[in-house]
Amino acid sequence: MSKRDYYEVLGISRTASDQEIKSAYRRLAVLYHPDKNPNDASAEEKFKEAAEAYSVLADASQRQRYDRFGHSGVSGAAGQSWGAPGFGGIEDILGDLFGFGDVFGGRGGSQRSAAQRGADLRYDLEMTLEDAYNGMTAQLRIPRLETCESCKGSGAAAGTQPETCSNCSGAGQVRYQQGFFSVARTCQSCRGAGRVVKTPCTGCRGAGRIEREKQMEVKIPSGVETGSRLRVQGEGEDGTQGGPSGDLYVVIHLAEHERFERQGNNLYASLPITFAQAALGADVYVSTIDGEEKVKVPSGTQTGTVFRLKAKGMPVLGSRGRGDLFVSVSVVTPTSLSREQRKLLEQLAVVENKDLEDKGLVDKVRDIFG
Repeated sequence: MSKRDYYEVLGISRTASDQEIKSAYRRLAVLYHPDKNPNDASAEEKFKEAAEAYSVLADASQRQRYDRFGHSGVSGAAGQSWGAPGFGGIEDILGDLFGFGDVFGGRGGSQRSAAQRGADLRYDLEMTLEDAYNGMTAQLRIPRLETCESCKGSGAAAGTQPETCSNCSGAGQVRYQQGFFSVARTCQSCRGAGRVVKTPCTGCRGAGRIEREKQMEVKIPSGVETGSRLRVQGEGEDGTQGGPSGDLYVVIHLAEHERFERQGNNLYASLPITFAQAALGADVYVSTIDGEEKVKVPSGTQTGTVFRLKAKGMPVLGSRGRGDLFVSVSVVTPTSLSREQRKLLEQLAVVENKDLEDKGLVDKVRDIFG
């Protein structure tokens, strides 16, 4: 049976770039890989066909010969150039896609190290706006896996040691042949550790780690906001078989405040004033997050007027700067009046009506005489 055109196999044009060739092969490798199609012989053939096409087109010199002479120009070369310049090779691509440690027999079967880094942990910390303004020292209780003191993390009972896995000879992987591919999979007997515990430690039941709750203090700097993440290095779970510990990430959540709304480093608040204060002007006191501040309200101030108090907002994380406080004025209309207040307002209403009438007369005269 005649071979299909390599460009047709990968579904690309003859002017395709190196990256387009690589992307096309990755897509087909995922689609037709034998592990994903264990009982489909046609998928395995398509997988081999794509690998052959890629091995030729990924190499600049082979691609040039193929473009000039077709399949005869690369006869015997297809399937041999796994390390084409700039591509990292088929082996590396499949390793990235499927996590194989040994593909095509290209990486040796040396004994695998069982040491693994511990998992990172997340702690969600609720804080008030005042806590975020001042900074604080948080007392945390963190449940985590720690190295078993009885077996020092080996998982084996006192006086015994883990044994080399007989199924994979300590490699942690078992190789099998599929077509012309030699592929390595994680050993099911030792689950990739390369070692088997015959007599488990009674303290951790062979796990090498036990769950404990650790109490610790974490200093929270001023200026944090909802979503801020603080990394505490080495305070995650302990690693296995001597591996390093993971990290702890403290994620900040600020509770809603009764007076202030925060946007970035700025704060926003409302300032209610009386009709008389708005009309005549007044000196009023505004509550800030760290005390009171006097603000001069000019006469004739309207609802919606915004005053800006510089550097009265939140601290800027990691610096000495501070945001601003923006205060929006709201003129409050009284809902109940004393007899004296009503009398004064009625007198004001008479004056205002007279002013409006006088203004109306002036407008009429202006309209007559142009």
